[in-house]
Amino acid sequence: MRKTLILAGTVLVLVACSTKQSMAEAPPPPPPPSKEVSAKDLVFGDTALAEGKQLYDNNCAKCHKWYEPKQFSKEEWKPILVRMQKKAKLDDMQMASITNFIDSQL
Repeated sequence: MRKTLILAGTVLVLVACSTKQSMAEAPPPPPPPSKEVSAKDLVFGDTALAEGKQLYDNNCAKCHKWYEPKQFSKEEWKPILVRMQKKAKLDDMQMASITNFIDSQL
């Protein structure tokens, strides 16, 4: 009986030591992406502008012809976008995406 307890204790110590060694040899986690996303990237980044263009195409150009953003100045676009937001039933976030897309094209 005593040999069984010694053998069980030895196996338990070996298993515990091997588990710690495996954890110590595990590779470190990868570092986070080096490029920080700035507020400008969130508003004017490729993804945000693509979303604004898609909203413009799907919500504005479905009712009338597609206007080139350069057809109007930034000041001329402001009242147009306010008026069209109500007609297209767009929320403020969607409207901000469309506005940012148009502004990026000017």
